This record gives sequence, structure tokens and C-alpha cells, in this order.
Amino acid sequence: MASRGAFPSSPHLVLAVVFFFLAFSAHVFVAAEDEIIHEDDDAPRSPNCNNKFQLVKIKTWVNGTEGISIVGLSARFGTSVPRLASDAQKNSALLTNPLNCCANLTSKLTNSVALAKRGDCTFTAKAKVAQLGGAAGLLVINDNEDLYKMVCTENDTSLNLTLPVVMIPKSAGDYLKDTLISGQRVEVLLYSPNRPVVDLSATFLWLMAVGTIVCASLWAEIIAGEQIDDRYNQLTRKDQLNAGAENREESEKEILEINAKGAIIFVIAASVFLLLLFYFMSSWFIWLLIVLFCIGGTEGMHVCLVTLIPRFCKDCGQKTVNFPIIGEVLILSVVVLPFCAAFAILWAANQHASYSWIGQDILGICLMITVLQMVRLPNIKVASALLSCAFVYDVFWVFISPLIFHESVMIAVARGDNSGGEAIPMLLRIPRFFDPWGGYDMIGFGDILFPGLLIAFSYRYDRSKKKGILNGYFLWLTIGYAFGLFLTYLALYLMDGHGQPALLYLVPCTLGLTIILGWLRGELIDLWNYGKHQISDTPTEEC
Repeated sequence: MASRGAFPSSPHLVLAVVFFFLAFSAHVFVAAEDEIIHEDDDAPRSPNCNNKFQLVKIKTWVNGTEGISIVGLSARFGTSVPRLASDAQKNSALLTNPLNCCANLTSKLTNSVALAKRGDCTFTAKAKVAQLGGAAGLLVINDNEDLYKMVCTENDTSLNLTLPVVMIPKSAGDYLKDTLISGQRVEVLLYSPNRPVVDLSATFLWLMAVGTIVCASLWAEIIAGEQIDDRYNQLTRKDQLNAGAENREESEKEILEINAKGAIIFVIAASVFLLLLFYFMSSWFIWLLIVLFCIGGTEGMHVCLVTLIPRFCKDCGQKTVNFPIIGEVLILSVVVLPFCAAFAILWAANQHASYSWIGQDILGICLMITVLQMVRLPNIKVASALLSCAFVYDVFWVFISPLIFHESVMIAVARGDNSGGEAIPMLLRIPRFFDPWGGYDMIGFGDILFPGLLIAFSYRYDRSKKKGILNGYFLWLTIGYAFGLFLTYLALYLMDGHGQPALLYLVPCTLGLTIILGWLRGELIDLWNYGKHQISDTPTEEC
């Protein structure tokens, strides 16, 4: 990407470094929207206390008008709710008296769903009291927004509960309680629809991630139309060839070439930044990241459009205009930049809208393509250092950090806990269109950028060695990345949607595959030391 005739591109390199760093702090693969806590492996079980936990959808009506839909979690005991809404029965909701539902009730609950707060006695005791009062079901209001697994105690050896018991979050419970206290009539319907085994939205996200890496790898030589073939140069006039060489020289100055030391420093710095996010995350901190994302997304979209448009309009990339201080600038660049800035601002202003994921994904993909053009791996030695450190970083902060911090630091940051409802924007997301539970499938930028650096290197290596598609590395690494992403989805499914460190699966399927292929082909030493013997008149920047 030559800078001649465009805006000065040194800020592009700075932004590339910034977002390469930020990608470390938000690259866990998250798919679950409702957090379920409290493992019950040691909890007592009996024939009447051995239900499978199920998410329950609770539809509400206030004075006959349909209201909010609530997601709850069924208990280990009691009866199960129907799978289909058509098989479920609508019942009135009533507050228990006393509200903790721990003593004999003074109000009648016949054929009504009881609403009680958590605390003061066991969950099974509440269920027994509600059932004796004639309730058709029991909703337990948790004291926070999590969904807690309600299990039995050692004394619950002979339970005979015939009503469904469901826990709901505090905010939803307070809404129902306040509505009932105000004298309004509330009706509820409980059912638990099946989640589809194959999530088509996840397939679209998979295609976006793989497509971004392929597009970024092929960008400079195919999409942007840079010709580096010797036969092309022989047909080019000398003055044009010199101009092209000068452009490539300027472009090389914009490239950040990572070294092994820089890779380790990135991981350490990212760990510190992740802890800062974990302890001090707030809405203003997230908004700072949103502003940085908008700036980076604007630059990324600007670079992509200014590079792409001349491919379809030959004359668009030729006309320039002189500005004070800045100098000669492409008119196309001047026209495109305000459009990109407006696009990013529009997304930020409407980021909570149902359609905002489209703008976020467009900005994110443009940003990642730009970063992968400016940040490069020189050889497999540095790739091994970077991806191995990222692998350990990912696994530690997802799986091991709960032993130290009592919860997964990476998942807490990715979910946006304590951020006032704001979420980190450094990820691609897509709604679950065909899932009755809704929510989003998401993948962090880091899960695309880090393997993408290796895949982009493999493409440059294949071109320099004049390798074909099958005897090269690019095709096989792309397939390996796609398969590793599939394994991540499989792990999400097997672990009931809990966030997964995607690099746990992606690094072996990309870096591991590279090393195996290089060893089998006798090219591992060349891959390991590639670039050291090459002499360049214009040294690249290193990190």
C-alpha cells in the first residue's frame, strides 16, 4: 500500500501497533449470553433430584398486553417445563407472603405461579411451601444477574415436588415484583425450546473469519492489483518501473516486522492491560476503547476503499490536490475519508441497535485487513514465539485465572462485566437468527489476527519460492485454520456454550501444521531462518 498521493500513512502504522496490542486483551471466543454459575458435581442427588438443568423462556403479559421475555434456569428438582409454547399453560403470577417463601403462606396461590426471593431457607424448602399453597410453579428471584444452579441438600432424600422451579435474574424479578405491587395483573408462560444443534449464524461467522484472513493475505497482490511478476516488469516502461520501486520502498517503511523479543513483550503488556480492564473496567473505559476502535475502523476502511476503488475506476486514483502542510493528496482520499468517519460515528451512536453488528463487522474486517498489511512475521521462528506465547496467554486467562481470581478474567472482560452495559468492540459478532434463545456468536480480533499473521507469511513464502497451490503452505494453513475454528465451535457445544480460548485449537492447527509440513518437506530450517539471508536496502521497523 503505497503512500504516494494519499494522506500521510505514518498514523496507519501507529494504529496498527495499537490494535495489534488491543487484540491481545479481547480474543476469547465467546458464545454464551446467559452466565450459569455454581458447579454441582458434589451436590447430593436422588431419583427425585436428578433433573437436567435447562434454560427456561418466560413470556409475560401485563394487564393482557404482552410484555418482556425473561430467561431463567430450571432446578435439579421439580417437574420439567414443556418444550413448546403451545404445550405450556398461561398462569397468573402472585407474590408469596412472606416473600422468602420459607414459612406457611398467608395467601392463596391456587393454579398461580409463585414469585419469591432467594435466601433464608433452602430452595427445596421454598418449593415445598409453594406446592402446599397450591402453586403451579415457582420463580425464585436471584440476588444478582447470574443464573444459579438450584440443587438439593443432604436432607432432601425423599422429595415429591410436582411443580417446576425456575431461577430468574434480579432485574427481571424486581420488574415483576414492582408490577404486582402496583396492582397490575401479571400472567406468565414457561417453556424451554430446544437450541438448534447446527447454528447457521455460527457458520456465517466462521466464513467471515476465514474470509478476512484469506482476503488480507491476497490483498496486496490480487485485490489491490500490485504486480510483482517479473514478466509484468519486463513489459513496463522504465520510468513506470522506477516509480513502482519507489512506491514499494515507501510501503516497506510502513511495515512493522515483529521479532521474538517483541512478541514476548506484547504478551506481558497485554496481560497487564487485561488485569487493568478486569479491575477498573467501567463505562468510560469501554467508551475510550470504542473511540479507539472508531478511529482505527475509519483508517482501515479508508485504506481499503482508496486501494479498491481505482481497481474499478482507473481515473479515480490519478487526480490529486495540494494542501498546506500535508502536500499532494489524492482527491479520492479526500472524498472517502469523511464518508468513513461518518460511518464509524453512526455505528458508535447506534451501537445498541439490533442492526449495529453490521457496522461493527465492516469496521472490524477493514481494520484487520489493514493491520495484517502493516504487521508481519519474518519467519517461523518468530511465529513460534508469538503464537506459543499467545497460546499460553489464552489458556491461562480463561482456564487457570479462576483458580487465582475466582472467575475467568478473559471471559469477564469479554462479557463486559461492570461496564454499565457496554461491551468491548474488538470482536466480530452476528445474531443467532435461528436460535429461539437469541443472543450473538462472537469471535475476538486476536483469534483472527494472530493465526492470520502466520497464514499471510505462508502466502508470501509460497510466492517467493514460486510454490504451487498444493505444494505450498498457504492453502493447507487456511484449511487448518478453518478446521481449528470448527473445533472451537465443537468445544463450545460440548461445554454448553462456555467461552473458549480459541487459540487453544487454532495454534496447533496452524503453527503445528506448518512445522509438520516443513519437516516432512525438508524445508523447516528454511522456514525457521527465512529472511535472515535476504538483504534489503530499506530496513523494516521491528518491534
